[in-house]
Amino acid sequence: MPETPELDPDSREPQTGDSSRNQRKKQPPVAFSMLRGRGLWYLIGALWLTFLIGQAWYLNSQVVTIPYSEFVSLQRSGRVADLHVGSQVITGRLLAPTEGEPDEFRTVRVDPALVAELELGSGDDDAGGIGSALEYTGTIEDSWLTRMMAWLLPLSLIILFWLFMLRRMNPGGGLGGGLMSVGKSRAKIYAEQEVKVSFDDVAGVDEAKEELQEIIGFLRDPKRYGRLGARLPKGILLVGPPGTGKTLLARAVAGEAAVPFFSISGSEFVELFVGVGAARVRDLFEQARSRAPCIIFIDELDALARARGIGPASGGHDEKEQTLNQLLAELDGFDPSEGVVLLAATNRPEILDAALLRAGRFDRQILVDRPDKQGRIAILGVHLRKVDRASDVDPEALAALTPGFTGADLANLINEAAILATREEAHDVTMDHFNRAIERIVAGLEKKNRLLIPHERKVTAYHEIGHALVARAIPGSDPVHKVSIIPRGIGALGYTIQRPTEDRFLMSSRELTQKMAVLLGGRAAESIVFGDVSTGAADDLAKATDIARSMVTRYGMDDQLGMVSLESERSAFLDTAVDLAMTRRDFSEETAREIDCAVRRLIGEAFDRAVAILEHHRDSLEDAAERLLEAETLSGSELPELTHS
Repeated sequence: MPETPELDPDSREPQTGDSSRNQRKKQPPVAFSMLRGRGLWYLIGALWLTFLIGQAWYLNSQVVTIPYSEFVSLQRSGRVADLHVGSQVITGRLLAPTEGEPDEFRTVRVDPALVAELELGSGDDDAGGIGSALEYTGTIEDSWLTRMMAWLLPLSLIILFWLFMLRRMNPGGGLGGGLMSVGKSRAKIYAEQEVKVSFDDVAGVDEAKEELQEIIGFLRDPKRYGRLGARLPKGILLVGPPGTGKTLLARAVAGEAAVPFFSISGSEFVELFVGVGAARVRDLFEQARSRAPCIIFIDELDALARARGIGPASGGHDEKEQTLNQLLAELDGFDPSEGVVLLAATNRPEILDAALLRAGRFDRQILVDRPDKQGRIAILGVHLRKVDRASDVDPEALAALTPGFTGADLANLINEAAILATREEAHDVTMDHFNRAIERIVAGLEKKNRLLIPHERKVTAYHEIGHALVARAIPGSDPVHKVSIIPRGIGALGYTIQRPTEDRFLMSSRELTQKMAVLLGGRAAESIVFGDVSTGAADDLAKATDIARSMVTRYGMDDQLGMVSLESERSAFLDTAVDLAMTRRDFSEETAREIDCAVRRLIGEAFDRAVAILEHHRDSLEDAAERLLEAETLSGSELPELTHS
């Protein structure tokens, strides 16, 4: 069966398919019907051809063109009658023409002074030049073709310009109503055969796939799923961090159900003109009803459905609020039995309007979270099929090295490894390429041209070894994978990478204090060895302070403040500066002072513990720092065993 072409978003019916739908398609106005397609060019060509035929008939009639010299001879002999003299052409009739001579003639005028000069120079003086052997005639430089082009070419350019402008104002095609197309939906419409994504291309989100299987069943066989009175959910909201595959899941649902797929971003509803967003929402649902069963997918729903009353522009006449109100009305107005399913995706569900999330509008919310280890193995298996990998590449080992990676991160990892292998002209992608790609993504690009002075290099070496030795000395810490003093990224002069052995979803207060001690191990090593500290621990201090503040204000892990939640939960998916600034403060100034004291106490205890560990293993600290200064990079197995001083 041939592939169905893409549906026209500005038409109310598909371009191919059921003939009854095509019959209901609105016909364009008669005034514009001749201008559609190539009809205008056919009309111009026909007029041009008519003009050429008329000119050819006129020129090939009984009027014969003769040289001007012959005309002068005939005129002097008195054989010319009915003479018509124009600015360039002279026409006339011969008296008593002989056999072979025309009845009527035409000739092109020549300057009389030039005629006299020509006859004087080439003829007999006695004969007055009559009978001269020299034949001459005039030439019309401004022909009928040039006169036609003089007015036809500018007219054609003007017509082309207006056709171009009308097409730009109405990208959907057709000249009728071009200026009104601003209210048309900009959704990309894909026919059944054009969505090539299936559930085989989606991995690591098995629970979400199971939830969406029911939607596919409703679209394929509505009678079977509705036999007990169940109805098709009106809306399904996919919630999760960026890069977890929400858009891919929506396309896979359309591919599995084999129905048309409307894809649009939430920001495409907003336009310069007031009321355009609501008009596009209405047009989108009208098109979807005409092509039911189908799926509407709105990506980045938070750009369209932000909670009303939030932000500076919170008046009732805000354009975004009108668009949201129209979306709410459409969700209440359409019948699920028509087979129209609304899918939406967002990574900021906390700012969505509550009226949109109630039952009867978005009936089902599906979490598409970061994959666990088994999910990462499945995702890597999908993407590794596209590259030539070596035999030492183990998806399970890669999954263990990439905790917290999303599906997009894993796809980027494989692409970076393939680029490294291609740059080195390798035959396949090895495990070493993947390890370097992970470091490239996590720590940043190596800055080989950034030269450190000897003192800074030494400080950086002791700083990184301090992290590594404290991590090795504390039981239960994540094992150290690599230590390096090669600058990376924007400001990192060195780095220490720890690899967790398993996915963790809960952490105890003891584990959090141990993590703070590891973070402060670099500052502790600088203090022990040099008796001074540097600015290199700025990022470590920020992370340790955040852990300590969360322990006090959110987890209730301080004995003096007690088990009280003093700060609200931040966004589960986007931990940005905006979220921190919007945190509500529901405690007094005295409690705020106690929080600051508790945070300072926890950080001080962690620092003292790191100092005690490094002083206890001072020999190992000196030995490891010397090795790191020589090699610049050490793996976890190359670090010396911890010894007592």
